[in-house]
Amino acid sequence: MLDIIYKINQFIVNPIIYLMIGVSVVVFLWGIVEFIAKFDNEDVKERGKRNMLWGLIGMFIMFGVFGIINLILGTFAITTPDPVTNLLNQ
Repeated sequence: MLDIIYKINQFIVNPIIYLMIGVSVVVFLWGIVEFIAKFDNEDVKERGKRNMLWGLIGMFIMFGVFGIINLILGTFAITTPDPVTNLLNQ
């Protein structure tokens, strides 16, 4: 049963979390570009601020979810192999 939970985490949940972190970083960086590129236009500047804020919120939530999942896995003693060791052994 615990092996199934580990596999679900490894192949479904973690890739989704990584994808969402990537989307949050892109939204944040796009907000920075909008804020800097159109500094004289107040509407675009506000949209850039809003995108930066939502990007930060998204990153915070995704890192929090990642931490909570790792806390749950550690609580139930579900072992997770070291990703660096896995890459070296392939």
